[in-house]
Amino acid sequence: MLKKTLTAVAIATLAISAHAADVLKVAATAVPHAEILNFIKPQLKADGIELQVREFSDYVQPNAAVEDKQLDANFFQHQPYLDSYNKDRKSSLVQVPSGKVHVEPFGAYSKKIKNIADLKSGATVAIPNDPSNGGRALLLLAKQGLIELKDPKNLTATALDVVKNPKKLKFKELEAPLLPRALDDVDLALINTNYAIEAKLNPTKDALFIENADSPYTNIVVARKDRADGADIAKLTKALHSAETKKFIEEKYKGAVVPAF
Repeated sequence: MLKKTLTAVAIATLAISAHAADVLKVAATAVPHAEILNFIKPQLKADGIELQVREFSDYVQPNAAVEDKQLDANFFQHQPYLDSYNKDRKSSLVQVPSGKVHVEPFGAYSKKIKNIADLKSGATVAIPNDPSNGGRALLLLAKQGLIELKDPKNLTATALDVVKNPKKLKFKELEAPLLPRALDDVDLALINTNYAIEAKLNPTKDALFIENADSPYTNIVVARKDRADGADIAKLTKALHSAETKKFIEEKYKGAVVPAF
């Protein structure tokens, strides 16, 4: 009788362990990443994976949570940001195989002007304060002819790399989530699309100018090296690359988020 009881307990323990192994915890910023992940939950459930989405409002904690093994993966960033994060934090997070999902064209917004030609001399321009997105903002300004950079291919350029500034623009560096709120106080703000959408800005309608389709800033799924090749991660990227997900992205975001698969 005791042997049968022990066997039953062992079987139950194995069943619980197997169930726990099927849980995949992924960090994401709310829009569009968490929305996309929540959309694919049924696809993953059918594939034996219980997806748990943990939302964050910044760009540091989602990486820290994965690095510290609190979570399995994250979905919120592009490769230039990941490279900068790894360098600064001495971490070694990686893009997972087939990890590219979508591009969020980066845009410039203003409450004070309707056309970039009306940007006045000495205007204050808000840009993200992290190296990769700050550089991204400056590259976009350079493409508009507003400034000239020492190296137009440097993805992590800073205001110190501006060699020509005919309008004498003043740059104000802010945390990326704060940029939409700064629109009342600055003349122009370069805002990441996820935060623009959260602030009810429509990138394809409200941006004075925006990146085109050749943007190198594809949003990716990221994990630790020891988790990147996991079968559950492969199922995650499979669902993210499905025809259903592509249709969801195209119909919901109407060009503000562009599938990269």
